[in-house]
Amino acid sequence: MRLYDKLLSVPDPAAEKEEKDFKEYLNPNSLEILKGCNVEPGLGAAKAGEFFQFLRQGFFCVDPDSTESLPVFNRSVTLRDSWAKIEKSQQDKQRPDEL
Repeated sequence: MRLYDKLLSVPDPAAEKEEKDFKEYLNPNSLEILKGCNVEPGLGAAKAGEFFQFLRQGFFCVDPDSTESLPVFNRSVTLRDSWAKIEKSQQDKQRPDEL
């Protein structure tokens, strides 16, 4: 399994207050590779480019590197949107307290 995440650690580097080299905003966890994962036996015959939803994990695409004995799946969409949580948190901090 190849779990892709956001390439950048902030939603909009151009909007940041400090000017930094864009490389400083790269997410070191943008790719996580999991080995030894268990999947349904029928997925061994999946063809490159086919999409599947793995329950509570997201949507995965079969990688062209896949073989019947060693399938490789790339997560293309997660079921959680971490940017939405971050943006909501920032908006809540900017609002004056309402009584």
